[in-house]
Amino acid sequence: MRITWNDGETGIEVNFYPKGEDKRQVVQEALEFYRDKLGFEVRMDAPISEGFRWITVAPKDQTDFEIVLMEPKGGFMFDEAAAAQLRELISKGILGTGVFDTLDCPATYDELSRRGVEFVSPPSERPCGIEAIFKDNSGNWFSLTQRNED
Repeated sequence: MRITWNDGETGIEVNFYPKGEDKRQVVQEALEFYRDKLGFEVRMDAPISEGFRWITVAPKDQTDFEIVLMEPKGGFMFDEAAAAQLRELISKGILGTGVFDTLDCPATYDELSRRGVEFVSPPSERPCGIEAIFKDNSGNWFSLTQRNED
């Protein structure tokens, strides 16, 4: 599985909305989803300040890309109004954050389903190729795409 973002640029941020009181547990659950269910490796896990860890993950075979797992909250990257809007979109499960390319969408779908990844739609023929949509454990959704051969 390889990650792409629109024009092929690398680097996206995945925000997760904490659903419980214990923020450390929520961060750990997000990390476990990307590491254990998607099979990504942890590239960075560094405590920055009280209650804040800088965590990046990526596919094991892709060295030019990392996903940042972080809570959208006011102060660091967002003002509180923007953070609240982002948390609302994430909590509703309507924020699509990227595309994961795969050479075999049905096989990758089967593998990730066995690992417990929740799919919104199974592999289906689309103009771009074969696509399935899945959500992470915070509600962010992604396209898993096997592109048409040109």
